[in-house]
Amino acid sequence: MRGVDVSIFNENIDWQALKAAGIDFAICRTGYGKSNFDENFQHNVEEAHKAGLICGAYHYSYALTPADAIQEANFCKGIIERAGVLLELPVWFNMGDGDKYKERHGFDFSRRNVTAICKAFLDSIKPLNCGVFANLSWLEEFIDWQSLGCEIWSAQWNSEDNFKGRMWQFTDALTVGGQTFNGNILYEAGAQAVLGQSTATAAPAQPTPQSTSALIQNILANHSKDDAQAEAPAQPAPKPPSANSSAAINSILSNIRPQAGATKSADAQPSASDKIKNILANARNKK
Repeated sequence: MRGVDVSIFNENIDWQALKAAGIDFAICRTGYGKSNFDENFQHNVEEAHKAGLICGAYHYSYALTPADAIQEANFCKGIIERAGVLLELPVWFNMGDGDKYKERHGFDFSRRNVTAICKAFLDSIKPLNCGVFANLSWLEEFIDWQSLGCEIWSAQWNSEDNFKGRMWQFTDALTVGGQTFNGNILYEAGAQAVLGQSTATAAPAQPTPQSTSALIQNILANHSKDDAQAEAPAQPAPKPPSANSSAAINSILSNIRPQAGATKSADAQPSASDKIKNILANARNKK
């Protein structure tokens, strides 16, 4: 899904044009810090809904400590409650220092402090669903996002998403109808890593087990190769032979068990075991 994030800085938004351009959702700013609300928050959510978009929210943080983050969370929650709007997508805690406020105020950029600030906001804004937004460098250097157990929205203005969280802000220059927005992609649930787990740390996919039919076909194919090799002139220093097809089929037979409660009537179709035995007998008769 494609979307935009907006604030009071996005003036006179043509929501119908966004919808017509294939935009599916909007993340609307509630405010910033402990006391500054975005005057367009309620209006943006309501107009986006009228145009057929779904919505989430974000709150820009100026917190220097976990105690500050708790105040910000309570302030953000109050804005949403007073607006009385439905949010289909999470609230996002925007952690960064785009205007160098934190740097100018002696911020502790340690991983421990930044992660503690994020956790304080997440815990305090409950029961609202909340995730963390940050650019890629902050996620790599300052935030222990794995420990937070929340969804991650990463910012990387690039043609490729190297983090692959729940959502990706890929540009600050998405132009629709002569207006410019931050552009985002929301990954379908399950398609990408969520709840604080990126594809880089996801467990590798397990191979799909072969069906019995596929195994039999493979064995028969190998059986034919065995016959051809048996008729060919002997080669010097042959490699030790692998288990032959008969042994492989017998191995399958030993693992086949009747289904619980199954009974065999006079007109029942041959079982998988009977079919394999017939195949094995025919293969032997051809030799």
